[in-house]
Amino acid sequence: MMHLKHVGMNTMAGSTTTIFDVTEEDFDEAVVIRSQETPVLVDISADWCAPCRVLTPLLDRLVRSYNGGFLLANVDADENMRIAGRHQVRGFPTVIAYSRGVEIDRFHSAQSEGFLRKFIDRVIEHHATSE
Repeated sequence: MMHLKHVGMNTMAGSTTTIFDVTEEDFDEAVVIRSQETPVLVDISADWCAPCRVLTPLLDRLVRSYNGGFLLANVDADENMRIAGRHQVRGFPTVIAYSRGVEIDRFHSAQSEGFLRKFIDRVIEHHATSE
């Protein structure tokens, strides 16, 4: 099943989209509420950030390989500074894991695929055991 990248109101709870853009206006609905059912990784990055240009395509590929095990919410930091501020982001990229409505983990900077798979597996395991 091919997943298309959606923006804005197409990120409603219950959607099967695994990769989507998030703005300040829809963050709570698109991330916090959706993370009740499925863990959500929030990728806060910027177009001008070289490590972001490495990490984002890798996360996009991984979310597809996990077949809905987690969702990926992309946040453009330049357009959504309040999200970055709310999460006390100190550098880009920052990836924040949400499960059951709360932040459970995060990392900064580009990482290897091995690191990402371990991080994602821990997030999915945490979500599964925190009913």
